[in-house]
Formats: sequence, structure tokens, C-alpha cells
Amino acid sequence: MSKKLVAYFSASGVTANAARALAASAGADIYEIKPKTAYTQADLNWKDANSRSSVEMKNKAFRPELSDKQANIAVYDTIFVGFPIWWYIAPTIINTFLESYDFSGKKIVLFATSGGSGFGKAVENLKPSAPKAEIIEGAVLNGRLEISKLKAFADRF
Repeated sequence: MSKKLVAYFSASGVTANAARALAASAGADIYEIKPKTAYTQADLNWKDANSRSSVEMKNKAFRPELSDKQANIAVYDTIFVGFPIWWYIAPTIINTFLESYDFSGKKIVLFATSGGSGFGKAVENLKPSAPKAEIIEGAVLNGRLEISKLKAFADRF
């Protein structure tokens, strides 16, 4: 049986709720991916072209700094990585996270939350950040999360 980790970034709490439910269902450890500087509501205003999130997402090379690098990735076989969908991809802090550790030989299963879109080009944009890992598009986890469905999802990996 593989050892699993649910690592997630959540700007508003929605992805955090999905991550906690997934970790509980999968019997996985949990780790929050936190930016060194937390996002404010103004930072997340996607309607403002000058908001922090808008500026970051326009520059795909931008890498927000992490508050810590304490995830013990080496002990896990499967890492579920969760995030809200921003501009049809993962926020660039997910690239920062993937580039901060050695994921060689690991299975990374993506999960996301979204106000209405799917994964878009998230997998394609994340693969260069962990080139020696297997990155799998998992599921968009929105709405009411049923434990049995989450367990079935986690058990596939």
C-alpha cells in the first residue's frame, strides 16, 4: 500500500475544505502550500488587471515564494496536489511547490476546485515543473463532497 499525501493551496478556503475531505477519505497526510505573503481579497480580484493574482497569472514564469519547504515528499509515493483553477490553469504557486522538491518517480494526482471551468491546460503547464514525476489529471471537486466518492477517487491511485 502506498503512502499518500494531500498537498493543497487554497486562497479562499474552498480548496482547503476539499483537501481535508480527500485526506480523510484516503487516509492520507495533509500539507498546506502557503505563500510567504498571504493573498488578500483585493489580490484575488480577477476583474482587476492590476491585482496580484492577475499580474502573477499573466507571467507564467512568476513564482510566488513559499512560506516554508517542510513537506517531506521523500516518504510519499502518491501526492494529491490541489488548487483552485485560475485562468484555466493552476496558480503559479503550484509550480513553485513542484519546483521546490524532488518528485522523481512520484505519482502526482491533481485535484482542483473551480467556479465553472475544468482543468484547462493545468497538467500541460505543470509537467515542466516536475519532469521526473507522473502527473495525472484527477478531478474537479466542487459542491457537496461525498466521502464514498472521494474514497473511490483516491483508491484509483
